[in-house]
Amino acid sequence: MKYIILVGDGMSDRPLKELGGKTCLQAANTHNMDKIASEGKVGILRTIPRGFAPGSDVANLSILGYNPKKYYTGRAPIEAAYRGIKLRPGDVAYRCNLVTIRSGNKNKLIMEDYSSGHISSEDAGILIKDINKNLSSDKITFSPGVSYRHLMIWRNGRSNVQCTSPHDITGREINNYLPAGNGEDVLKSLIEKSREILADHPINKKRIKRGFKPANSIWLWGQGKKPSMPKFKDKYGLKGSLISAVDLTKGLGVITGFNIINVKGATGYLDTNYIGKARAALKALRTVDIVYLHVEAPDEAGHSGNYKDKIRAIEDFDSKVVGTVLKGMKAFKDYRILLLPDHATPIKVRTHTDEPVPFVIYDSRVKRKNEGVTFDESIMARKGIKVFEEGYKLMEYFIKGGMS
Repeated sequence: MKYIILVGDGMSDRPLKELGGKTCLQAANTHNMDKIASEGKVGILRTIPRGFAPGSDVANLSILGYNPKKYYTGRAPIEAAYRGIKLRPGDVAYRCNLVTIRSGNKNKLIMEDYSSGHISSEDAGILIKDINKNLSSDKITFSPGVSYRHLMIWRNGRSNVQCTSPHDITGREINNYLPAGNGEDVLKSLIEKSREILADHPINKKRIKRGFKPANSIWLWGQGKKPSMPKFKDKYGLKGSLISAVDLTKGLGVITGFNIINVKGATGYLDTNYIGKARAALKALRTVDIVYLHVEAPDEAGHSGNYKDKIRAIEDFDSKVVGTVLKGMKAFKDYRILLLPDHATPIKVRTHTDEPVPFVIYDSRVKRKNEGVTFDESIMARKGIKVFEEGYKLMEYFIKGGMS
């Protein structure tokens, strides 16, 4: 038996007036996902446990079959694991976004863009290098990542600080969301000093001249200490590979013992190499038991608040990933496909929410006839479907049962 998990990050949404009361998932042309839903086992799961912030870290941890209440320590240490950054006991990793902040009325500072216009890794690498040169110490270091996503490591640092993700406060005054708690003075100082360093940086001058948003500040959040959890193979008896464009998901793969496959052209945005990721997954299944394939693009479109981009991302996911996988899986005799979003990223709120999401399990040996079922939020209104209030339990169901 071969297993593949297809995750469309943030695909779930809420009805939009612009779409006649439909969600982006309902408005999109999703022939392949609808086929799976019409012949598979549909259900609902809660990937975000009650009381947890609705992040991709918690959601994907749940989908992988790990209880966040037991294993989750924070977002940044997961990304650090992928980058090979060794955290010692007491060390705290923080996500360090390169963001765009603008002056609003009465000189109030506004979070304009959590990604600095999806800054290139080349530009970002130079900026983070200079941030590290000017702000590092025997306790503080900055590590470059991909695009706007970077890390700050605080040796023997503080983790019980209240921090807010920048994509949650787009268009809002930042003073209301600066770090608060034990250690806030250190974090606030780093953010403030970063603005001084980046304000007239040559890279930002070039970006402004080219019509791009400047990366004129860092933003620290998502902190945590090194996590510890069992390997996926020890837990479920399957050897796996993981494909994603973002360090967070790949970090979860590293921690849980998946082989990480990096696909050329995989960007985590609308221009990502969808087909390349699908083909890499099919190739990997020749030698492993299970592949976890994650696509970030719908989530990024949700954060931007652009429903047209989100529909485009969903349709590309359907045709280029799901469609390619459906055709390619025919090479294997027995297989199962798990299809789902990790969480909702509604256009109206431009950030993650914690409502349940739909899922479908397709088994090549069992063809159901679910008349009128399409893969979208309408699944959650159906009666008699499988419901997982504790999302981490879905993985065992998918592997060991899945169609009962």
